[in-house]
Amino acid sequence: MSAHCQVTGARPQFGKRVSHSHRRTSRRFNPNLQKKTYDVPSLGRRVTLTVSARGIKVIDARGIEAVVADMRRRGEKF
Repeated sequence: MSAHCQVTGARPQFGKRVSHSHRRTSRRFNPNLQKKTYDVPSLGRRVTLTVSARGIKVIDARGIEAVVADMRRRGEKF
């Protein structure tokens, strides 16, 4: 499974690591992903999501029901 947030869609970003002598090499900025389990009353079961820290804040603000409804509209699997 690729490293992406199921709620916000955050994926790894790419950039350069710059040394003291200013040599540049490639590096990867990974999102802060966590596996979280939520109880979703409308589905009647628990759902385990791979979400970023920002995705957890979105769920706390909007509620798991609204987020799951948006995910189902997009066709996201959970």
